[in-house]
Amino acid sequence: MTTDPSRAELPRPQNGAEPQLLLTSLLGDFWYWRDEHIPATALVRLLADFDVTSDGARAAMRRLAARGLLAVSRSGRTTAYGIPARTSEVIIERTHRMLTFGASAPEWDGRWTVVAFSVPEQDRGVRTTLRSRLRVLHFAALYDGVWVSPHDRAREVLDMLGELGVRTATVLRSEEVPGVPERGSPRSAFDLAPLAKEYRAFAERYEPLLESLDAGLIGPAQALRARTELRVDWRQFPETDPDLPSELLPEGWDRPRAQRVFVEIYDRLGPLAEIRFRQILGSVAPGLVDFASHHDSATVARLYASLGDRRAHGDTPFEQAAQARRLAEAARRRG
Repeated sequence: MTTDPSRAELPRPQNGAEPQLLLTSLLGDFWYWRDEHIPATALVRLLADFDVTSDGARAAMRRLAARGLLAVSRSGRTTAYGIPARTSEVIIERTHRMLTFGASAPEWDGRWTVVAFSVPEQDRGVRTTLRSRLRVLHFAALYDGVWVSPHDRAREVLDMLGELGVRTATVLRSEEVPGVPERGSPRSAFDLAPLAKEYRAFAERYEPLLESLDAGLIGPAQALRARTELRVDWRQFPETDPDLPSELLPEGWDRPRAQRVFVEIYDRLGPLAEIRFRQILGSVAPGLVDFASHHDSATVARLYASLGDRRAHGDTPFEQAAQARRLAEAARRRG
């Protein structure tokens, strides 16, 4: 077996990730809760590790700034970007959701949330929006105008219906009557076969990376790329998986397997990936190098809990950011 890290074969994401997504993933892993701005040149070099051109990288920065997800500053001819405090909060929430999603199936009381609606043809735009919003809430269509979910989303649906101005709709929380034909069961609304295939493919694609890690075949540059692409690949699942209770899952469900692979690789690649992030940052802004740090599943859990505590006490975003930085830096020193 070769011991040359440059020869290790890494899994490739199914589709090339957009530069904006790569950039927010990188900053989310190594730079959130920082006031300091990173020169655009350093961000261009970071994205170059993912085969993103300079023009593509700079366009991604401008678009993120236009959306308010990045703050921009200028000093002479140098443009730099940072993360607003509110964006850092969103990053923590989404990273925590991403790292914990799939660890266990939710408990179920055996009841379904049922949404029955009738929207006239002349309002088909509203009907399309309603269906789209129901999918976001992980409902599935049992029939054209009857959508179901095993989760208690009644309040959210009622709010949505009011927002859309849909008055011809009924929302129920009910149990399935025994003896209903299989095709009429709410369970039949959820086709999990494609999702099961995706989970299996994810696990099979990334499990060899664990073997390469065990053999010491992964270098810093590969670690940064693999960890970021792993994150990008996994992030689709919390959005597309309806997160059904265990009673509704098929035998041989591969989500637990895929989730374990994801978290283990994410955690183990962190220190190596941080080295590469620091190498690139140091080539442009050496004074910022010591501020970069990776976060694993344990530190993200602590940051998430701390965020909730500070919100409960009514701390300002500035106080939240300062305390979060102290927590993150303490966690880094312990690591």
